[in-house]
Amino acid sequence: MPRPCKNRFISGRPSSVMYKPAGVPMRGLERVSLGLDEFETLRLLDYEGLGQEAVAVLMGISRPTVTRIYASARQKIAEALTEGKVICIEGGPIKDADPRENMPGGPKGCGGGGRRCRGGRGP
Repeated sequence: MPRPCKNRFISGRPSSVMYKPAGVPMRGLERVSLGLDEFETLRLLDYEGLGQEAVAVLMGISRPTVTRIYASARQKIAEALTEGKVICIEGGPIKDADPRENMPGGPKGCGGGGRRCRGGRGP
């Protein structure tokens, strides 16, 4: 039996939760689900320019977990861009971050509340 996922702290939410190829009706497109934790990892690493250690501290997870989440997010985005699929940003084992909780030496997050890891494959 897999171990429950640890909630990941997020502090950024996307301004849009769906991205699709232009000029193609939605009904004819497949969807790729990108978790909020995957979005947050991309935002912190690529947009904010933080290192993996800093992202791990902010999200309350280990550095190897950051690497796995990041790889999953990149694979999903590459699939959507290559195959012309819709990207939907939704769900995942997340908890909104209180900046005071994620400071070095502070609490790191709680258990997954019974949610199971799904290998980064969305809710």
